[in-house]
Amino acid sequence: MNRRAFVTGLGAVLGSPYGAEAQQPAKVNRMGFFSLPSQSDAFPPRGAFLQGMRDLGWVEGRNITIEWRFANGLAERLPELAAQLVHLKVDLIFTETTPAALAAKQATTTIPIVSTL
Repeated sequence: MNRRAFVTGLGAVLGSPYGAEAQQPAKVNRMGFFSLPSQSDAFPPRGAFLQGMRDLGWVEGRNITIEWRFANGLAERLPELAAQLVHLKVDLIFTETTPAALAAKQATTTIPIVSTL
């Protein structure tokens, strides 16, 4: 093999996009957990919710960040909390009450909303 062919081949390999892609960190998804009750009263309990997420392969701090928002029973806080999650550009909003789901629906038309209504 001549030197010119070797250098050309080496440049093609080093300049290939595959090398750059391999070094990109995995995306950490961000979910907003949004609830009318307080954290202590929220269903399902935080520990059980996190265990269910782990069972599905989602581990907080590793491949998902969860933004927790609780209205502490004050329905008038729901629009503000929903707006906070939209501002954070979460990938998904999870709610567990109808009022929270409606507030999330009013706050965004682009972020998916999952609810346990």
